[in-house]
Amino acid sequence: MPAAIRIIVLAFALAVITRSADAQSPAAPQPSVWAAKPDVTAFDKSVDEHLAAANRSIQKLVNVKGRRTVDNTLQPFDDAIREINTAVYLASLLQQVHPDATFRDHATADTTRAAAALTAIQLNPEVYHALAALDLGHADAETHYYVKRQLLLFRLAGVDKDAATRAELKKLNDALTEQVSTFDRNISDDERHVSVAPADLDGLPADYVGRHPAGADGKVTITTAYPDALPVFTFAKSASLRRELMTAFDSRGYPKNVAVLADMLKTRERIAKLLGYPSWADFFAADKMIGTSAHIGEFIGSLAATARPLAEREYAMILAEKRKVEPEARGLSTDETAYYKELVRRATYDFDSQSVRPYFPFERVKQGLLDTAAVLFQVSFEREANTPAWDPAVESWIVRDHGRVIGRIYLDLHPRAGKYSHAEMAQVLDGVRGHQLPEAILVCNFPAPSAGDPALMTYGDVGTFFHEFGHLMHHILGGQQRWAGISGITMESDFVEAPSQMLEELIRSPQVLAGFARHYQSGEVIPKELVERMNRASAFGRGSWVETQLLYTGISYDLHRLPAATVDADKITREDALRYTLPAQLPDTHDWASFGHLGGYSSAYYTYLWDKVIALDFYQQFDAEQPLSGDTAMRYRQAVLEPGGSKSANDLVRGFLGRPQNPAALERWIRAEFAPTP
Repeated sequence: MPAAIRIIVLAFALAVITRSADAQSPAAPQPSVWAAKPDVTAFDKSVDEHLAAANRSIQKLVNVKGRRTVDNTLQPFDDAIREINTAVYLASLLQQVHPDATFRDHATADTTRAAAALTAIQLNPEVYHALAALDLGHADAETHYYVKRQLLLFRLAGVDKDAATRAELKKLNDALTEQVSTFDRNISDDERHVSVAPADLDGLPADYVGRHPAGADGKVTITTAYPDALPVFTFAKSASLRRELMTAFDSRGYPKNVAVLADMLKTRERIAKLLGYPSWADFFAADKMIGTSAHIGEFIGSLAATARPLAEREYAMILAEKRKVEPEARGLSTDETAYYKELVRRATYDFDSQSVRPYFPFERVKQGLLDTAAVLFQVSFEREANTPAWDPAVESWIVRDHGRVIGRIYLDLHPRAGKYSHAEMAQVLDGVRGHQLPEAILVCNFPAPSAGDPALMTYGDVGTFFHEFGHLMHHILGGQQRWAGISGITMESDFVEAPSQMLEELIRSPQVLAGFARHYQSGEVIPKELVERMNRASAFGRGSWVETQLLYTGISYDLHRLPAATVDADKITREDALRYTLPAQLPDTHDWASFGHLGGYSSAYYTYLWDKVIALDFYQQFDAEQPLSGDTAMRYRQAVLEPGGSKSANDLVRGFLGRPQNPAALERWIRAEFAPTP
């Protein structure tokens, strides 16, 4: 599954965070949200204060007499949204990253309370009718769009239903928030491990082996955390280790999430039916770019037809590689594909994934990413010293645009117990022009460097880092709006992966990599010839990658379009695996139970493939040889990122491309692996 972005109407700040009039001044970044580093009691109190402030703003709006104006109605509404977001963003974040389990429990409860406050506003007819009565005669286009979209979201929430239905919808939405939080926590808290003999680490990189010494019992412990598990799947020669670890990896969250998922699906189905939709998939598509649930099915079918011939060719090559070891092998299973795919890349494309890792020491990659983003987006990054946070490893950086402070980012990049185990960007504060700077955090799980270990990254890790940073820049650059409700990443949610996937394409550029990819010992710049072989080898497997994404897309879609009472998650997973992918699934695994995207994305996991189409279309507008040069990057920043949610995503696409997205770029990308050698 790709890395994630958590988009919920959420953020937290201590009482010291106020709407500062000079927040945009170059010398006056607002205090860090963690400036006072509260205990649990102070944290709970701060959430109460923000929710109380939101309630006061709503009462101010409701009490208006006479003509409804932007100042007396929309401003207090937006203030309330900003306060609730401020309460929820960090409550949700700390639920996933705080090192103390008790604090995470409180954060989970606070997330539920804050989300309930938002639901109450969306179901308040007085607020809806006040916004509908606004005099927008002299308002700008962004304000018109904001009000129009908010009215749509109110109707989708059920504000126009009778009082009894609204009350039931409120109860259901509150329950759903708690169910999603529990589903996520069950995954984060369920780190599993296997114990094996040191000899079973044969094939793994030397630095990996060095980080996994044998214990007193002579065994090596390997966990299901990403830095532990992913190298095993790719490099470990031991078939038994790969299978045992993947069985554990694909069973995280099970069996606890069986009941939780069942409750989530029933709750979502009931919400959809109360709102007049036959299924949650139909309801959830109504405000997206894709438009309807039926279009999701059509999109899946179209991509499945495109990917299958390539996936079959790849599968045959991988199976042939396996038969060098097992001549009688008749097929492949999911615990074998990454390992044998790596062997194909070595044999067919003369590329060993480990050969590039010495050029990707963690600290150099991190600085290289900052430098690349600085050039591409014409901004600068300034590290803040001694900034307190929820964990000592968290870094804080100020973002400047030609000297002017425009936001703050946090980097929480290494694993620890109880922390969200994958990679995501999460909002921390919404930007409001002249009042509040946007803030966001990167949550990743890369190996941490130490005095004797530079924490060499894989090519895939570098791609994840760039991907998530694309989300960060989208939130910061799009966070300069007048209204919190259209600030940052607030457009249709099936667009949000496009800017991140576009930035990810930069790591295929020799020009970009030459700027930071240097050998950790010799300082040698990564050779262009090695980059070219890496690119050609990495193109192998794109057909099967698309099919894997279709599998998760299918699970996400089918779970939410079928009657909840009939859903058997294991059965749907097995059937979709047979329909969309070629390798056999491992028995006695329950991959859906750790599919965290079922919480936030629910039926919309198609977003990753939908946005891959857009991202590749975007990237082909850049100079392939020198993507950091020319005026395309600034045009992209201005047309796609800076508007935030002040326009529809379809208009953002047309604004940059001059037309709607076209799948031709994705089709070329998938087929590139078998293109003639230059």
